[in-house]
Amino acid sequence: MTEFTTKTDINSRRRVTKTNTSAPLMDIGKMPPQATDLEEAVLGAIMLERDALINVLDKLKPESFYKDVNARIFSAIQAIANRTEPVDILTVTQELKKTEELEIVGGAYYITQLTNRVASAANAEFHAHIVVQKFIQRELIRVSSDTIRESYEEGTDVFELLDKAEKNLFAIADGNIRKDFDKMSTLIKLAIEQIEKAKNSEDGLSGIQSGLTALDRLTSGWQRSDLIIIAARPAMGKTALVLTMARNAAVEFNHPVAVFSLEMSSLQLVTRLIASETELSSEKLKKGTLEEYEFAQLNDKIKKISEAPIFIDDTAGLSIFELRAKARRLKEKQGIELIIIDYLQLMVGSGDSKGGNREQEISFISRSLKGLAKELNVPIIALSQLSRAVETRGGDKRPVLSDLRESGAIEQDADMVMFIHRPEYYNVTADAEGNDTRGVAELIVAKHRNGPVDSVKTRFIPQFTRFMDLEDSGSIDDYGSASSLQPNTDFNTKIQPSQAWDKNDIEDAPF
Repeated sequence: MTEFTTKTDINSRRRVTKTNTSAPLMDIGKMPPQATDLEEAVLGAIMLERDALINVLDKLKPESFYKDVNARIFSAIQAIANRTEPVDILTVTQELKKTEELEIVGGAYYITQLTNRVASAANAEFHAHIVVQKFIQRELIRVSSDTIRESYEEGTDVFELLDKAEKNLFAIADGNIRKDFDKMSTLIKLAIEQIEKAKNSEDGLSGIQSGLTALDRLTSGWQRSDLIIIAARPAMGKTALVLTMARNAAVEFNHPVAVFSLEMSSLQLVTRLIASETELSSEKLKKGTLEEYEFAQLNDKIKKISEAPIFIDDTAGLSIFELRAKARRLKEKQGIELIIIDYLQLMVGSGDSKGGNREQEISFISRSLKGLAKELNVPIIALSQLSRAVETRGGDKRPVLSDLRESGAIEQDADMVMFIHRPEYYNVTADAEGNDTRGVAELIVAKHRNGPVDSVKTRFIPQFTRFMDLEDSGSIDDYGSASSLQPNTDFNTKIQPSQAWDKNDIEDAPF
């Protein structure tokens, strides 16, 4: 091991020698990134000029400072500012005296000398920016060193370590890289452009179209930066609905769409899309029992979706950190404009959540999804399960917000919550007015942060796993007999006999 010959740095030599045994790849003799002279200049400027305090208070934290004495002084400044009291040499000295830290930082003399470091208080914001940069560098070194050390340990779970490293890197960014304020003039210009775009569009929509006319009228399309939760009981048609919307957005309106499927494989999803597009039974496609004319129909109609900008990821147990990384890459390389997640409860919050509170983990996931929607400026649609409370309730069993699993966090973070309700699922074949409810699905917008709440009716065709506009879809007889639309019949033909469907026991279904 390298030995130092400098007499004045014996303590440092001992410290580095000890550290080096546990971190073999760390360079010896390098000083951590720092700018102590600028730290002192910033503290001095804060005590001289009120504007300097205003400009740097939201950028710096006590841990941003390399020297411990400077961190203690800034903590005292924060405490004074939080009480809306004036910050100067005298008040800072008094605050440190009260917390019994004055002698630790070097006494009143050191605090007074800080103001002599100031060349111009107007430069305080720029100096603070450099101090933050040095802190981020030190944090990156710390996280990297921990990752290197743990990578050498034989018992380390490499995937948990990878997740931990990614989480720590995101924490550094989230804690130190903040978006600046937007000027009102800039925001007004963007708002006017959006209004004009909606006015000039043929359908008057400002967001991403779902292709379901009544729903688009209600929502004005999926709005950028919105988190939309679509929830329903098993076999209601959640996956079928989002696949219909993904197909419409990509094929009809050329919006690139990313689909993250945590339950079904990408091949299963594509088979569903083919069934919907060709109007061939998914059973026939699965078994390959197609007539010659049906093969011709298949080859003719899949051309549109084969070229559609739809990107499917079927990674099981996807963590929020993996999703964020993949979504960022897709946004950069493919320009995705809509993200769909099937479904939220199958996601993993972090590697540290094992044995923890699941509701807290779901809260972290939903909060992260909302943050990702804002960051990428795209709408994110996440499917969610409903609790069994719907089944035990009397009446028409229409879902309400409290039926959401882990409802508090999801309801709070979502910009829109929409339920799928099919009366036919509960063997109700006619509504109060006597209208036929077979094959009819009601989309209930129960929360809409930026618009009205209401419900719209659509046609659901289970054998094609497809949703359509009710007024354009014809009658139920156009798509088969009533028996072919019973929820039990179609579903049970798609699973093994040992997995027969019980809607009170199963947590999700292919629809």
